[in-house]
Amino acid sequence: MELLLSPQLLFSALVLGALYGLIALGLNLVYGTMRLLNIAHGDLVMIGAYIAFWFFTLTGLSPLIGLPLIAILSAAIGVGLYYLLFRSQLEGSQSIERVEANSLLLFFGVSVILQNLVALGFSNSPRAYRHLDDVIQLFGVSMTGNRIATLLVSVSLLVAVVVFLGRTMYGLSITALIQNPTAAKIVGVNVSRIQLASFALGFAVAGIAGALVSMAEQISPFMGFPFTIAAFVVIILGGLGNITGGIVAGMLLGFIEIYAVVLTSANYRSILLYGIFVGVILIRPQGLFSKSRLR
Repeated sequence: MELLLSPQLLFSALVLGALYGLIALGLNLVYGTMRLLNIAHGDLVMIGAYIAFWFFTLTGLSPLIGLPLIAILSAAIGVGLYYLLFRSQLEGSQSIERVEANSLLLFFGVSVILQNLVALGFSNSPRAYRHLDDVIQLFGVSMTGNRIATLLVSVSLLVAVVVFLGRTMYGLSITALIQNPTAAKIVGVNVSRIQLASFALGFAVAGIAGALVSMAEQISPFMGFPFTIAAFVVIILGGLGNITGGIVAGMLLGFIEIYAVVLTSANYRSILLYGIFVGVILIRPQGLFSKSRLR
């Protein structure tokens, strides 16, 4: 019981949960507004991590300073992919089921291309840099500066996105498109513009998450898959397209993972993630935080 109430574990769970919530946010925006299954999402985290690495290496400045640049470059990748691969799919006459199936294959191809381009350009060798890694003792908790920064940036961005979606006209349009695409189109929402904005925002958030990861972990061209799985587990827990539910589910998954690994072994991490994923699909496929909809 003393171990479970440890402030050290609580801090670790908060950091991981906030990061999971941030990573899943981008995936949820893309799926919620367009029903595209982005299995390359973890590779966008990897791209953000590499941009942060080279920004720090070439300039000597903190990746935190470079977050706006990282967000812009990641969003630009999203805009390019939207026009190159997905706009015609979304504006065509295909059923939503066909669009989802096509997106799965297209994003798989994007994932393979991104991984191999980065491996070709920067080799397969893991890379790392030291930044804000001094240990700080606060209220009996040992924490590094980069993990504090990860928690603060992640929570700030999550709050900002929730406020944006609930208080601005553009955000309300995104929310309307997530809830009911047909009704959103009827009331005058420019669907194509909102989908493009959601695509760019989702990619930008993933890039920022990658920059935060790079400050505390080694990076490599093939680091993205575990983040893709974690993001899908989060949005399944929270409900596909449920932004607030996804944020809560990200925090929940962070707590489950940290405490379960401490109580068992790190070797059970993958079993735990996949077990939760399968269990929720079998027991409550609409997500733990989704409400049933009347037809």
